[in-house]
Amino acid sequence: MAVLGTLSTFRLPPLPTIREIIKLFRLQAVKQLSQNFLLDLRLTDKIVRKAGNLTNAYVYEVGPGPGGITRSILNANVTELLVVEKDSRFIPGLQMLSDAAPGKLRIVHGDVLTYKIERAFPESLKRRWEDDPPNVHIIGNLPFSVSTPLIIKWLENVSCKDGPFVYGRTQMTLTFQKEVAERLTASTGSKQRSRLSVMAQYLCNVQHILTIPGRAFVPKPEVDVGVVHFTPLTRPRIEQPFKLVERVVQNAFQFRRKYCYRGLGMLFPEVQRVESTEKLLELADVDPTLRPSQLSVSHFKSLCDVYRKMCDEDPHLFTYNFREELKQNKSKNQERENDKERSRR
Repeated sequence: MAVLGTLSTFRLPPLPTIREIIKLFRLQAVKQLSQNFLLDLRLTDKIVRKAGNLTNAYVYEVGPGPGGITRSILNANVTELLVVEKDSRFIPGLQMLSDAAPGKLRIVHGDVLTYKIERAFPESLKRRWEDDPPNVHIIGNLPFSVSTPLIIKWLENVSCKDGPFVYGRTQMTLTFQKEVAERLTASTGSKQRSRLSVMAQYLCNVQHILTIPGRAFVPKPEVDVGVVHFTPLTRPRIEQPFKLVERVVQNAFQFRRKYCYRGLGMLFPEVQRVESTEKLLELADVDPTLRPSQLSVSHFKSLCDVYRKMCDEDPHLFTYNFREELKQNKSKNQERENDKERSRR
């Protein structure tokens, strides 16, 4: 049995180091794309270990770059690794890894923001949402420029149980700027508490599992990097459509230093703002003098449930945009000023 176990364990053959790959293919990080390479394989191994047991897993890696984390994933004895890389400069180096791991590494030259993963892995991997997470993982050292829009996109996928989550409660292990990682995991009342905190925590168990110093990356970013692990909850803490929750949370945090009623008031047209805001807060049993950072997920659940009822009573409410109203009011005021100016002539 020991012999069989040894035979089933895969290790990459000796390869050029990541630093040598960068020199060989003349790769340079593009500042505009906020690219930073992680060259220390001990650290990439650590990130992959933190993702959990990947033996026989199917892994989707986003933004592999020169392939540091890619090597560590392959060495974790996965069944298949799918990498999606937008920058064509990295494809030859990844192809070298694919040749060294026959049948294990699949390379897609594409954009993670638009790539459809729903049919990338076998149907047999799918699990019911209530079951344990499937043997499918998302891992990535994300460019800072796409990390926030990408996690919001995936959180919406969690809410709808589509995208990478057609397989079930797919786990994610992703890198972010340390400040963003702290926001994602911030508790109620903390300075880092933000829109991201609530949006992530109402759908997932979120853990800041590792901090990597900026000096470990090339080029060295101005900030340290946080590794965050997400496991979707079997039942969301707020059972309302994602767009509705996002709308309430975004408005609440618009004026983060003010009392929460200021931002929440922007959910309503000016003519009914005071009355509707009072109604929302009273029915949700939320103190209007709490700061946005002091609102718990339970507070937001109550606010979203009441706001949903108000939208059901007035279907135009959900499409209201206070910025559009401001723009229209400004335009009307400008027209009045122009009329006054013409009348003086």
